[in-house]
Amino acid sequence: MKINPEFKSLISPLAPEELAQLESNILSDGCRDPLVTWQGTLIDGHNRYDICQRHGIKFTTVEMEFADEAAAMDWMFANQLGRRNLTTDQRSDLRGRRYNLTKQTKAQAGAKGGASKLQSDICLDTATALAEQHGVSRATIIRDGKKADALDKLAETKPEEAKAVRDGLKRFNEVRREIKRAEVKEVAKLPDAKFRVIYADPPWKYGDQLTEDYGPAKFHYPSMTITELCALPIKSIVEPDAVLFLWVTSPLLFECAPIIEAWGFKYKTSFVWDKVKHNMGHYNSVRHEFLLICTRGSCTPDVVKLFDSVQSIERTKHSAKPAEFREIIETLYPHGKRLELFARESNKGWEVYGNQC
Repeated sequence: MKINPEFKSLISPLAPEELAQLESNILSDGCRDPLVTWQGTLIDGHNRYDICQRHGIKFTTVEMEFADEAAAMDWMFANQLGRRNLTTDQRSDLRGRRYNLTKQTKAQAGAKGGASKLQSDICLDTATALAEQHGVSRATIIRDGKKADALDKLAETKPEEAKAVRDGLKRFNEVRREIKRAEVKEVAKLPDAKFRVIYADPPWKYGDQLTEDYGPAKFHYPSMTITELCALPIKSIVEPDAVLFLWVTSPLLFECAPIIEAWGFKYKTSFVWDKVKHNMGHYNSVRHEFLLICTRGSCTPDVVKLFDSVQSIERTKHSAKPAEFREIIETLYPHGKRLELFARESNKGWEVYGNQC
């Protein structure tokens, strides 16, 4: 029996309890299902083979016929996708790798003036073919392919993290957030100065599955918990008399109070940003965010001008706040040093803190 390491790497490992149950079954009843080979190389049944070898148990084999190694791998991907114990990320990765393999094989065959012989290559549109086979949308297959490429790239620099995802031990987005958060902690440092005006758009962390499915903050930048935000030493970099403009969404409106207190401020009033476009929500179609105004000491506006508390400005890309709000702040508080926390870009007259600057 020949073992191809590349073939074996395509097999998602069983959970410890599943592997223990499989071993118990084989010890009790023998290896009832034949191992599958191609040209004498094992392509299905690696766990059963290891158990049989370890205990000296006999097994049978069935030989499959494929045009080439790529076709054998394609069959392995399809066969693995029939397993019921795969995580969402494992299933996505297998579909994505199968899609990428099919595209590559078709491209190579086309360059040679021929046609590929993969079973997944059943029509001109590879993504559509695989979508029909696996019961998902064409867009999902294309997204799976990009995700598989991203995992391959991750494996080049952080092989243990990539393996954890492919072994079903961690979620892909969880690993990406851990890496991004580590990078941000390493690079980003608060400015060494005292500020009178603070403008903050925190990367709120949501523990909400519905929100996650619709592209929440943490998929766009590394999110932070309430505890992590409270731990930022903002109080040490603000003047005795200062003002804080703090963005918060409706689900977290009452949870942001500890942050305001930890940073040394007290809530005063708010602006409401009417985004015009709607977002998903559990109880209503959410189209607004709050910009809370909080102060410490005495810090009423330098300029007495009353802006409308509700600002209707159509939203654009994820989490980006309209420049009009920064202009309102600059109008009300033209004096003193200003700091924008979690900024996406640098702006004249502001010092910034944020991983996207």
